[in-house]
Amino acid sequence: MNKPLKILVIIPAYNEEKNIAETIREVQEKAPYVDILVVDDASQDKTGEMARQLGVPVVSHDFNLRIGGAVQTGLKIAKMNRYDIAIQVDGDGQHDPALISEIIKPLVESNSDIVIGSRYLKNENVDVSFTRSLGIRFFSWLTTKITGQRITDCTSGFRALNEHSIELFAKEYPTDFPDAEALIFAHRAGLEMTEIPVSIRSRERGRSSLNSWRLLYYPIKEIISIVMLLTKKQRQIK
Repeated sequence: MNKPLKILVIIPAYNEEKNIAETIREVQEKAPYVDILVVDDASQDKTGEMARQLGVPVVSHDFNLRIGGAVQTGLKIAKMNRYDIAIQVDGDGQHDPALISEIIKPLVESNSDIVIGSRYLKNENVDVSFTRSLGIRFFSWLTTKITGQRITDCTSGFRALNEHSIELFAKEYPTDFPDAEALIFAHRAGLEMTEIPVSIRSRERGRSSLNSWRLLYYPIKEIISIVMLLTKKQRQIK
């Protein structure tokens, strides 16, 4: 009999006290076969406290490391504890944990190392601003051109990683915006990526950390980071 997979759901969270409890409960209800880790990225509210009250392990940063730094903390713990699969589920409740079983299938049934839940693969009517949609489509196009693998939603935070990807990103991961840069980095390390169609729910409570100045800063930072990445020698994982 095959050994059951050891799966960790990583929930990076910053000031999500209005959403974190419901997100945790929903993961526990819809995916009872996974372990959960909340990475509290120096929240200024009760995010970490509320997660601990539900009996979930919490790692709290003393300083805000942004989404990439929070995810990498979770991946370091996944590697240290020898998890087979790590899944990122955002703390704002926009990802449906019922799809966890679907997002891990390509890791188990094919040669995929990273699975991305894409809002755009089948559903073109996504509720995001025109500016943000334009950025997503441009960087997804750029990622596709560089990697040769079709990517429609490079900014999706709903991702599943196998042990090869966990090993790679536990050592090096973009700390600010782990989007196109991380996928290009993975491709150059020899990893295979797959997208599956998912629906992303609208945020009901709280505010996104992507304010107007960060949306302006994002494309400049990503382009510079990608150019720098392409000039470096990349170590191979596979």
